[in-house]
Amino acid sequence: MPLDIAPIDLLRWYLDAGVDEAVGEMPVDRFAASAKPAAPVLVAPPAPDRPTVVAEARPIVAVPAQDGVTAAHLAAGCQDLAQLRQAMEGFDGLSLKRTAISTVFADGNPEAGVMCIGEAPGQEEDRQGLPFVGRSGKLLDRMLGSIGLDRDSAYITNVVPWRPVDNRKPTAEEVATCLPFVIRHVELVDPKLLILFGGAAASALLARHEGINRLRGRWFDFSSPGLPRPVPAMATFHPAYLLRTPAAKREAWRDLLAIRARLDMHS
Repeated sequence: MPLDIAPIDLLRWYLDAGVDEAVGEMPVDRFAASAKPAAPVLVAPPAPDRPTVVAEARPIVAVPAQDGVTAAHLAAGCQDLAQLRQAMEGFDGLSLKRTAISTVFADGNPEAGVMCIGEAPGQEEDRQGLPFVGRSGKLLDRMLGSIGLDRDSAYITNVVPWRPVDNRKPTAEEVATCLPFVIRHVELVDPKLLILFGGAAASALLARHEGINRLRGRWFDFSSPGLPRPVPAMATFHPAYLLRTPAAKREAWRDLLAIRARLDMHS
């Protein structure tokens, strides 16, 4: 009897269950099957004293238009953070926004040099209009504090600025719609280092399909046309995941120590 379930919901169930690869019985030549040209790779030379994985440039993704103007066009026209916030607050190309109370833009110090990016706001974040202020936010503050950072020495935002209903994970389509905004956000802040919390943020910004268990603990270079140079990026577990899975705090602590060492190396 066939299952009455949408394909996107089935894929999401697989991802939640930890399945991040599909292997068939027969080999498939994905290059021959695809008629699209490969996305260009922006390569920065690795640091001489430690290896760096280079993230591929993300191909252009079609997003919903607002009176004929896409999120990418709106984001590209923003010359400072105030304009970006105004553009996001006025954007109506995502139904998710209509169920949210606030456009959760950012918190912290944009001049700090360390930019933290999470997935999406929760209920308390939506109510206050600030990222990471609920239970996971308190844990994030402790995590940053353990390596000498706080909201005066870091800048915090999310890939998706509007709370998904029932605090669910944002869908791939929602992330793709918001991606031009968060990329422009990074370009305008121009941080010295990126910390990506959770699989949605890591896969979106690094344009990679591996799960967070494979992405965390590794250095990547985030490149974008609006940046003067690649930005080193480290992915780690989202604080909300650590609240549900305390055993993963050991790996997260190792990631934080690597971030602290990187900051000390370039201070």
